[in-house]
Amino acid sequence: QRLSLLLLLLLLLGPPTTPGMEDPAFPHMGESSQPPPRACPLRCSCPRADTVDCDGLDLWLFPHNITREAQHLSLQNNQLQELPYNELSRLSGLRTLNLHNNLISSEGLPDEAFESLTQLQHFYVAHNKLSVAPQFLPRSLRVADLAANQVTEIFPLTFGEKPALRSVYLHNNHLSNAGLPPDAFHGSKAVTTLSLSNNRLSYLPPSLPPSLERLHLQNNLISKVPRGALSRQTHLRELYLQHNQLTDSGLDATTFSKLHRLEYLDLSHNQLAAVAGLPRTLTVLHLGRNRIQQVEAARLRGARGLRYLLLQHNRLGAAGLPAGALRPLRGLHTLHVYGNRLERVPLALPRRLRSLVLPHNRVAALGARDLAATPRLAELNLAYNHLVSARVHHRAFRRLRALRSLDLAGNQLTRVPSGLPTGLHTLRLQRNQLRALEPEPLAGLDQLRELSLAHNRLRVGDIEPGTWHELQALQVLDLSHNQLSFVPPDLPEALEELHLQSNRISHVGPEAFLSTPSLRALFLRANRLHMTSIAPEAFLGLPHLCVVDTTGNPEQVLIQLPSTAPRQP
Repeated sequence: QRLSLLLLLLLLLGPPTTPGMEDPAFPHMGESSQPPPRACPLRCSCPRADTVDCDGLDLWLFPHNITREAQHLSLQNNQLQELPYNELSRLSGLRTLNLHNNLISSEGLPDEAFESLTQLQHFYVAHNKLSVAPQFLPRSLRVADLAANQVTEIFPLTFGEKPALRSVYLHNNHLSNAGLPPDAFHGSKAVTTLSLSNNRLSYLPPSLPPSLERLHLQNNLISKVPRGALSRQTHLRELYLQHNQLTDSGLDATTFSKLHRLEYLDLSHNQLAAVAGLPRTLTVLHLGRNRIQQVEAARLRGARGLRYLLLQHNRLGAAGLPAGALRPLRGLHTLHVYGNRLERVPLALPRRLRSLVLPHNRVAALGARDLAATPRLAELNLAYNHLVSARVHHRAFRRLRALRSLDLAGNQLTRVPSGLPTGLHTLRLQRNQLRALEPEPLAGLDQLRELSLAHNRLRVGDIEPGTWHELQALQVLDLSHNQLSFVPPDLPEALEELHLQSNRISHVGPEAFLSTPSLRALFLRANRLHMTSIAPEAFLGLPHLCVVDTTGNPEQVLIQLPSTAPRQP
């Protein structure tokens, strides 16, 4: 009877199943029918099947169980000191390896691991503790960033024999010329960008890739460019040599002559007295902070395409820019000669010049024809020179019909110059000795948008009636640091920003701003205002006013802004 019951039970339950032989049509209770999730290291993110992102997790150890299918691995901003060979070498499909900003030393970066990374294209290991570069990097490499380490040496196969390599960044290391092998880029004929700035190079390295388009060598100890060192770099477009120790003997007339595509050359912050042999393709030339005493036309003849010439902080004296010295530069757009010793505006400047920047020189006079050769000038900066009103000719600006910005700040002018171009948008006259404002010099300036008269000696009684009458477009007026005792009347209607700080204003009446309904910002700090100094009705007609600064007065002044104006915190 018991045997019959057992046989009946077996028939009802069916045959027993064995491990690995479960019927897929009957999953176990709780088992999902979805495929199992792909492995991702703890705390990391894996937004795609080929991407593992472990950025900024304060990791001290290389993460385990990174999928072999990973093509892009980011481990930047961690505390890694080494990469285990066995973990890295199995990731043979990696195309991007980002190790930026860790603590990895050269000993912690095994050369052998890279032999397996045959598809690696982008390698970022900047901001680590490398003392030497890896002896071998994969042939497939396109971008290598080893910047901001302590690298003193690279090897022939670090960057050599890489036909796809395009960009190499080695700036902010400890490289000297002895640490760069002569065949460092042999077989790498596609490199377009090389950054070696902020190292310890004493001369321009030979055997650089002929394919280079951008070469950064600034902030080294370079005193010499060996003859022929740049003869093969015919594709070079940008060359940065600023902040070195170059002298005239370290360059010769052929140094740059073969660079037929060079557009940008920075030689600032060196010890040069002259530069010759410039290519005609050059567009921007930085020569600031050198020892140039005179500019000679013969040395510039080759650079006929030059548009921007920067000569600031040199030793250009009275004869530093002889008449016609820049005449070969027919397309010159901008000339900077800030901080020299020029005593007058250079004569016979190129007619197409648009910007002339001459502050901090010794220019004491402007003659009737000093600016006649530059009718297209749009910006003229003569700030902080020695100009006095008596020596500024009333026709000095007559031909500058295209002038939009005129800076005469920091001179010794006692009145606004006459004959200003009517197309001016900006006029800066701060830090002079102005004691009076008259309508005539400002007449016709109906396009003027910004006028600075700060740091002068103006009193309200010195501002004649009608002075502002024709300034119909004026939006910003700075009268700060003068001797005004109240808000000047009849200010321009379009005014949006009014600076009156650091005057002697003790009262603001109800009609002070009737003429300026568009006012948005008013600065009255550091005056002589008291709690009851401002009439309650003063701001009623100013619906756009949102900033009123009254700090630094004898008493705290409470301002009631119009109800329609936005409140400032």
